[in-house]
Amino acid sequence: MLDIAENLNRWVEQGRDFAVATVVAVGGSAPRRLGAALAVDADGTAIGSVSGGCVEGAVYELCRQALADGESVLERFGFSDEDAFAVGLPCGGVSDILVTPVRAADAGRPVRADAV
Repeated sequence: MLDIAENLNRWVEQGRDFAVATVVAVGGSAPRRLGAALAVDADGTAIGSVSGGCVEGAVYELCRQALADGESVLERFGFSDEDAFAVGLPCGGVSDILVTPVRAADAGRPVRADAV
């Protein structure tokens, strides 16, 4: 999250709506560690990474959905190391990713902004 914090602060200052996807649990040889984050704004601009490419597209879509419906979601992505190798993925492991919308009009926006 720290690697995108400066950009998120700028988005908050600009009053932009965005969703943040954060790795909240990992198992096995997951590609990114706890706290890795991807954010997507209402225009579709993305910053950060939660997987190094393995599931970025799916997480991007979860962020877009969270912006549309205002709902947070916790999603699990992953394969066993053996299954990942069999289908040609560079890593195995499991990552739990929490996606949270942050809208300018939300009452909790000041609290979330302080956390960024």
